[in-house]
Amino acid sequence: MIDEMPYLTDISELRPLYEKPSSMVFNKQIDYIDAHCRNFIARSPLVMVGTIHPTRGMDVSPRGDPPGFVKILDQHHLAIPDRPGNNRLDTLENLLEDPKIGLMFVIPGIADVLRINGTARLTTSRPLLESMAANGKLPKLAVVVKVTEAFLHCARALMRARLWSDDYRVERGQLPTLGRMIVEQSKTADVSVEQADAGINAAYDNLY
Repeated sequence: MIDEMPYLTDISELRPLYEKPSSMVFNKQIDYIDAHCRNFIARSPLVMVGTIHPTRGMDVSPRGDPPGFVKILDQHHLAIPDRPGNNRLDTLENLLEDPKIGLMFVIPGIADVLRINGTARLTTSRPLLESMAANGKLPKLAVVVKVTEAFLHCARALMRARLWSDDYRVERGQLPTLGRMIVEQSKTADVSVEQADAGINAAYDNLY
């Protein structure tokens, strides 16, 4: 059935399905961090980071901290601290292979999002890392992004998702624990569900 469905194969088949976008949709895009972008970033505790690897393909990873954790360096550059994670280093390795990066900033309670595209470099600059310390601990490095595109995205997606209401809220107990899901997915024989959950909880107790 999957292979029997009709699929688009050319751009000429795409545009007729949609209305023509307004001029504002394109004109809103800028190539620097203006006052509105700065204000949005200062209030965002979460940014989704999209990167690409020439052989592994695409990756999207969240980065979160108290609002203001992403540092504006100047009108064309921002820096994201790299806090402790799972140590796969997918995002960082990707950027060393291909510096293109896409960011989506989210603010709880606000359905608009800010999207930024650009290129990134990794730095261990001590003064920068010291300015991004949390709980007395410095990040291992920072991702410095040169902004090439910045634009605010309308609220319709988050409104349809009702993300900031309780309509679709799911209590944690309705899903298996993360440890159980990972153990069953990976078929890891030498790690029990209890051990996996304990390791995850220990990591959560030491966020920085």
